[in-house]
Amino acid sequence: MIRNLTVKGIKYGFRLNGCRAVLTVLLFVLSVMLSSCGRSTSADSAGAGAVKESLVDEARAAILGADAAMGDWNGSWQVSGGGDSGPLVAQVIALGKGQPAGAGAGQYRANFLEAFDTRTAPLGVLDGKREADAVSFAGRAKHENSEFDVKAAIKGDKLTGTFEGPDASGTFALEHVFRVSPTMGAKPPKGAVVLFNGKDFKEWKTADKKEGEDQVKWELVDKAMRVKPGAGSIVTKRQFTDVSLHIEFRSPFMADARGQGRGNSGVYLQGRYEVQVLDSYGLEGLDNECGGIYTVKAPLVNMCAPPGQWQTYDVTFSAPRFDSAGKMVSNPTLTVLHNGVLIQDKTQAKGPTTAALGGKATEPGPIYLQDHGNTVEYRNIWLIER
Repeated sequence: MIRNLTVKGIKYGFRLNGCRAVLTVLLFVLSVMLSSCGRSTSADSAGAGAVKESLVDEARAAILGADAAMGDWNGSWQVSGGGDSGPLVAQVIALGKGQPAGAGAGQYRANFLEAFDTRTAPLGVLDGKREADAVSFAGRAKHENSEFDVKAAIKGDKLTGTFEGPDASGTFALEHVFRVSPTMGAKPPKGAVVLFNGKDFKEWKTADKKEGEDQVKWELVDKAMRVKPGAGSIVTKRQFTDVSLHIEFRSPFMADARGQGRGNSGVYLQGRYEVQVLDSYGLEGLDNECGGIYTVKAPLVNMCAPPGQWQTYDVTFSAPRFDSAGKMVSNPTLTVLHNGVLIQDKTQAKGPTTAALGGKATEPGPIYLQDHGNTVEYRNIWLIER
């Protein structure tokens, strides 16, 4: 069953508990969502609910199929004796070396926080390991001026534990939740340029190849395109300047990998300015991690979902401007919503980012998707020229 959380007039569906989230949605995304709604009827509402239900089920199946302990957990803590209580969430990261084979990752890290989607430092970061059908954690946590010894375990769809400190002790209980972007599955509005509809690569070619040798060699899998490592990056045949782009992506589950080797790709605007794609779930959120403008600016908040789960970027891009003498008078800007949350707000790129294509900044350029050696997937790609 899905419970709904309404923020600024938009409903966000969650499995199990309704998670507290800070969600800022730009007018572009609102227009996209409203453009496909028209006049609301009971049948429309029922249909929208079924779609949301299926997307949450898709996320749930992807995460549990990769590692049943991984992902978001939501609940609360309670001081012993019926005293204070409060919200508590956790992000559990799978770190590989699983035993027995097929049981999922054997090493884990859990970030315990007061809320999702914030730059606030975790209350505690605990290391864990799998033992039989459970994952156990132990470590230290800090709340206000008090430190606590924490023990926790995941068994089934429950994460429970205890905390012990000099002034208080208690318990906590969390449930596995599966959060889905509010723009997931967004349909292209009238006048949009559809770049990938799940059927073919007719709008794309391989970058840096001669005509006739530039056929895309990526794979088509379940209405998505999948990077074929070594086959080369791909670009749109059409060229663009100012656009609003919708794209859905997912990084593969690579629990043993680290850093830039963990689900790496990138989405480039005008062939020059990269929004990084990486499995950086639960990490710090740097400029070379998911949602970063590569080497330019880190995301305002790390909105990366667990690997294997589909995610969304909604990017509003303004190309650089030049005067009559060809001098740049304004830098290109990128506004990015990652899974419905504002993470880049008119960020300026003063030059092309790493691995940009050649070409003049004064001219239109393609949408460019990077082959960085990992089997990242993309689907539902379209844009509006502005």
